[in-house]
Amino acid sequence: MWARLARLGQGARGRSRSWRLYLTALGPGLIAATAGNDVGGIATYASVGARYGYDLIWMMVVTAFALVAVQEQCARLGAVTGKGLSDLIREQFGPRWSVVAMTGFLIANGGVTVTEFVGIAAAADLFGVPRFLAVPAMAALVWWLIVYGDYRRVERLFLAFALVSLAYPISAVLGNPDWGEVLQHAVVPTVRMDAGYILLFVATVGTTISPYMQMYQQDAVVEKGVTAEDLRYARADVLAGCVFSILVAICIIVATAATIFASSPGGMGVEIATAEDAARALAPIAGPYASYLFGVGIFGASMLAAGVLPLATAASVCEAFGFERGVELTFSEAPI
Repeated sequence: MWARLARLGQGARGRSRSWRLYLTALGPGLIAATAGNDVGGIATYASVGARYGYDLIWMMVVTAFALVAVQEQCARLGAVTGKGLSDLIREQFGPRWSVVAMTGFLIANGGVTVTEFVGIAAAADLFGVPRFLAVPAMAALVWWLIVYGDYRRVERLFLAFALVSLAYPISAVLGNPDWGEVLQHAVVPTVRMDAGYILLFVATVGTTISPYMQMYQQDAVVEKGVTAEDLRYARADVLAGCVFSILVAICIIVATAATIFASSPGGMGVEIATAEDAARALAPIAGPYASYLFGVGIFGASMLAAGVLPLATAASVCEAFGFERGVELTFSEAPI
C-alpha cells in the first residue's frame, strides 16, 4: 500500500509531489478522530449546547491539543515499531496485563457498538424507515465489509462516512447563531461549579478521546504500511482529522445552543437525553432541513463507528494474543 505512495511521488516535484503524497496518506488519522464523534458523542455535544449554550466551547479548543498529542503518538508508535498498541502492551507489560487490558476493551467496545446500532435505528426512525429493516441491513454491510473488504475499499467507505459529518456545520449555519459570541466563548473560558456542568465537562472529554480511536489509529498506520520516513504525512493526516473532528463537535454544540438553548424559558437550557431528541427538537425551531441534516449526521457517525469499533477490537485482541489479523487477509487466513 505505502509503496504506491512512493510511486505517486516519483513523477511530481515540489508542492505537487507533497500534495499527492499527503492525499495518499490521508485516512487513518481522519477516520480515527472522526469516529470519536459517534452517536454517544453527538448526544453529549447536543446536551452541552442545549443545556449550557456556548459555555463549554472553550473546553473543546483545549481538548483539541490533547487529542492531537494522543493520536500523533499512536501514529508515531505504529510507524516506528510496525506494531499495534496491544502488541506493544503485551511486549512491555506481559500477557497478564494484556488480558486485563483486552477484557476491559472488549466489554467497553461491546457496549459502545450496541449504542451505534441504536443510533442507526434512531436515524431510520427520523426518516420513516423501519428500524427492523435498517439495523439488520447495516449490520450485514458492516460484517461483509470487515470480513471480505480489502484495505482500500474499507478505508474509502470509512472516509465517505466521515465526510457525512459535514451535515453538522450546515445545521449550525441553519440555526443562525451569533458567530461573534461563539468565537468569544471559544477563547474566553466560562466555568460553572454546578454538578450538571461538571458532569458534561467530564463526559465531553471522555467522548472526544476514546480508547478505540487510539487502537484504530495505530493499527491502521501499521496496516497501511507507514514507516518512520513517512511520519511527516502521517502527522498531517492526524492533524487534519483532529481539527475536523473538533470543528464538527463545536458545530453540534452551536446548532443546539443557537436553537434549543436560545428558545428555552429564561435561557435556563433544556435537558437532551439522546441525539434523536436533539434532531427532533431542532425541527420546530430551525426548520425540518436542520433536523434532517442532524439525522443524516447521526446515521453517518453511527455507521463509521459501527465499522471502526469491531475492526479495532478484533485487531487489538488478535495482536495481544498472537493471532493473525489484517483487513487484507481472508477469513481462512485470519479466522479469529
